[in-house]
Amino acid sequence: MIGLQWSLPQLFLLLPLALLPWFNHNQEKAVAWIDFVPTDRLSTVIGMTLKVLASLAIISLILALAGPYKPEQKIEKIAAGAEIVLLLDRSRSMDDAFAIKGQLLMKSVATSDSKRRTARSYLTEFVKQRPDDRFGFVFFSSNAVDLLPLTYSKEAILATINASALGKGLSETNMSKALLEAASLYEGQTYRGSRIVLLVSDGGQELEPEDKLKIATLYKELNLSIYWIYMRSTQGMTLDETGNDNFLWTDTPERKLHTYFKSLELPYRAFEVESVQTFSDALDEIDRQQYQTLIVEETLPRELKEKPFYWLAIVTILLLSLAQMYTAWGVRKAHE
Repeated sequence: MIGLQWSLPQLFLLLPLALLPWFNHNQEKAVAWIDFVPTDRLSTVIGMTLKVLASLAIISLILALAGPYKPEQKIEKIAAGAEIVLLLDRSRSMDDAFAIKGQLLMKSVATSDSKRRTARSYLTEFVKQRPDDRFGFVFFSSNAVDLLPLTYSKEAILATINASALGKGLSETNMSKALLEAASLYEGQTYRGSRIVLLVSDGGQELEPEDKLKIATLYKELNLSIYWIYMRSTQGMTLDETGNDNFLWTDTPERKLHTYFKSLELPYRAFEVESVQTFSDALDEIDRQQYQTLIVEETLPRELKEKPFYWLAIVTILLLSLAQMYTAWGVRKAHE
């Protein structure tokens, strides 16, 4: 009925109770002459109306108690944003602080300046300021763990980001598994707009040729973009080689990974961050760039619809009560 579903449809078995007002006691009186009882059409109409109202009140109450509702619906709308998989490094080095020129690298697992906790804080703000984005989450060390598939639920992604910052990191890193796991979240998904893998890591890894081919094939097939927030641990080392490089840095895993990303012929950009401020600036820049047209799927929750039936029952019962009060007043006036 009118697109509604019912929590307790078995209560429809009570609908025949609506006929009760039509079964009343015979109030006909024996009179000496039938012409003494004139025909009163107005009274007949009022009597029928009161019976209809009584039946309507019973029907309304039964329908309200049956729990009418509109079921959950999924709708699509046009918005601006992107689909983003957050790929977070959980290796042990992420528990260190940023390298500061002139100071030794200090362990800071329990303080707020560790790279891991900095990433949690700013990723949380990044998610909050992008209301129409769809987020997924993967973290990795020796293995990649798919913590959250792509979802529009901001509560879910924020809770996942917060939980991922707990505990201590592991010693090993498997970048190829991480990149493949992040891309796999898009497999089987309808293409809705800009797709991004946002890698947050303080290190790289030289990939095997077989893994390079798998990653390149999958990322091109799924039409993915890569952003890398490189949380630099060594002061002075950059991803792009410079003329005054220390010979120890010329062949680092980070640079090899950076070179590989550039060779993929996919949208790619790296942000080298070495402080809280530069991390914030990197996310702000990504936020400004990624506001493309996006088809957003929105889930409308179940909507309860019993109130109109209750209001209809209240109105009809009120009218019946007024009619009874008027009848009682009339009877009293007639006996005075």
